[in-house]
Amino acid sequence: MLNLEWYRTFKAVYKTGTLTSAAEVLFISQPGVSLHLSSLENYVGYKLFDRTGRKMVPTEKGKVLYNFIIEALAKLEEAEKNFQRSTEKNTPTISVGMCFETFQITLEQYISTLPFNVIIQFGEYPEMVESLEKGILDLIITPQMVVKNTIEYQAFSSETIVLVGGSEIDDSEFNLIEKKESIEEIELWLKQQKWYGTTGDMEHLRRFWQLNFNKHPDFRPNYIVPNLNSIVRCLSSGKGLAVVPDFLCKKEIDNGSIKMIWEGKTPLKNTLYFATRKKTMYQEEIALIKKIFLELN
Repeated sequence: MLNLEWYRTFKAVYKTGTLTSAAEVLFISQPGVSLHLSSLENYVGYKLFDRTGRKMVPTEKGKVLYNFIIEALAKLEEAEKNFQRSTEKNTPTISVGMCFETFQITLEQYISTLPFNVIIQFGEYPEMVESLEKGILDLIITPQMVVKNTIEYQAFSSETIVLVGGSEIDDSEFNLIEKKESIEEIELWLKQQKWYGTTGDMEHLRRFWQLNFNKHPDFRPNYIVPNLNSIVRCLSSGKGLAVVPDFLCKKEIDNGSIKMIWEGKTPLKNTLYFATRKKTMYQEEIALIKKIFLELN
């Protein structure tokens, strides 16, 4: 069945020459543009564009179709403009990338208050930067800078990666060892404990261990759970150790449900950045999301 939005998308790609620009004009994601275009090509039975680098060059068939539909499509758009309620406006859609835990701790509680549509995506930071550059994402919250000519970074906060333990763990022996400043004894005590880790990312543990013991950890966690927030909840009801960002467990440390064990001989700190494209049509929407993070900082 033919969807008239496919024609609208076809027109936008034809006039702008790129999927990214068409997505910005239509206030939809770039994958949405690709889906509309491929659906229309499947429907008509031939290619409408040749993809040359990032440019979309219309084929001869594409030119014929454009010339055939443009007048009718203009009339439909004029009808839509004249008959919709005058108070209605296009609502932009902003795509934001960050880690799952950051979303839960910060932005999740404010989503319903935002006066625009929001798509939240999780993933690896280098992949999110690629999506930002391509126009799939509009804003990233990231501790990693991947230098790109089209992307700018704004530092706004920092996090310290710390060693925490469950409320029931006996850390008195560790405290005595730490006072002796014996790194070998500290490492031995830590390896004798039960550890929590996550399924997707052991980077915090690896970096913490490398910084403090000049080696990679030669053990695997005893309990693998879905994410860092799961670790904090598990530790709140028992024993065990984990390495996590301090902002994820500040409340639990303050109320005593988990213990701060050690910041390490040299604290491991991450700077958090807002990453955006240098040219974006969503400056006001992005500024509002940034404001939420800055007020929470």
